[in-house]
Amino acid sequence: MTAAALASLALVQLLIAMSPGPAAVLTIRTAAVDGVKPALTLSVGLAVGVLLWAVAALLGLSLVFEIMPWLQTGLRVIGGLFLIWIALSLWRNAAAPLPETCTQVPRSTASILRLGVWTNLANPKALAYFAAVFTGALPADLTWVQALIVLAMIFVIETGWYAALSLLFSGTGPRRIYVRIKTGAERVFGVLLGLFGVRIALS
Repeated sequence: MTAAALASLALVQLLIAMSPGPAAVLTIRTAAVDGVKPALTLSVGLAVGVLLWAVAALLGLSLVFEIMPWLQTGLRVIGGLFLIWIALSLWRNAAAPLPETCTQVPRSTASILRLGVWTNLANPKALAYFAAVFTGALPADLTWVQALIVLAMIFVIETGWYAALSLLFSGTGPRRIYVRIKTGAERVFGVLLGLFGVRIALS
């Protein structure tokens, strides 16, 4: 794999990460509500979720879906229901006030990591990208060293993007604004995630 091909793949990966979706919604919400540390933890979980899709693609994900198309459909339905569940939780808790500081983390590090992993595992954008575009962009003679470089590149890009969102939206200014609009914002986030979930489950 040439340096130019790796750079092209990195650019595509960055654009995919930056495109709006449930991961970005959850990152912004976590940064504004829980603060920078939980949001950064979520960022790592999101990156791990994407990394698992990449590993699956390298191991022949597209071939598995070709042989068992029902598996891809089942994963989409499960992913959609997962996002709908998150959406309902956000809606129910929309009116709950924020703590005055971000020092009280309502969830454990492990639970936030799991949320990040499952959110991107449930993301059909990641499923479609890694099952088709990603595998098609890789050379047939990819070595295991090159595969590790590609995986490391994906992890750095994904973590870096969501970490940037975390740092941006956990600042005092964005948090102060979020306190004022929390109920409406939480319900908007809930509706967005719910719509993502319905679209995924029915696609």
